[in-house]
Amino acid sequence: MKLSIKNMVCQRCILVVKQVLEKHNLEAEIVHLGEISFREDLPDEQLEQLKNGLAEHGFELLDDKKAMIIEKVKNIVVTLIHGSDDIDIKKNFSTLIADQIPIDYNYISSIFSTTEGITIEQFIILQRIERVKELLVYNELSLSEIAYKLGYSNVQHLSTQFKKITGLTPSHFKSIKENKRKSLDQL
Repeated sequence: MKLSIKNMVCQRCILVVKQVLEKHNLEAEIVHLGEISFREDLPDEQLEQLKNGLAEHGFELLDDKKAMIIEKVKNIVVTLIHGSDDIDIKKNFSTLIADQIPIDYNYISSIFSTTEGITIEQFIILQRIERVKELLVYNELSLSEIAYKLGYSNVQHLSTQFKKITGLTPSHFKSIKENKRKSLDQL
């Protein structure tokens, strides 16, 4: 039995979900971003307990196929941008998403846009900009290293996109030293 979970956006979320499972004496085979797999179907009572336990931490069990697809797309994008050291710029995101979700990409893109009110590309841009903000706050990499790390063709492209989204240049953002970042679940 596979269950899809909304709002799992990081490794910490996986830990929280594992704690909820433990609290309710449920043993999952696998817990990934946005997904739990069990060996067998859960009885309705246990499923309801799990649903309520997850809701206490801001998670939601998904049973709608479209919502599951959208959550899977979000998890793929978040994992690629926030969970890896370098983005493979030789492949575009649509190919990476299509490789992991065996459904026509145009259909995926259409339901994502209709449901979320933004395109997958806009969602990717928002995630990349949040990652740029994070890396700027850490102050460990130069802007050109950040551009390379996040798969931008050059620093100018990164700077232009950053200013369009935030209203600030990366240099100005770095200099104000305020926490202007959004949490991943707010994007």
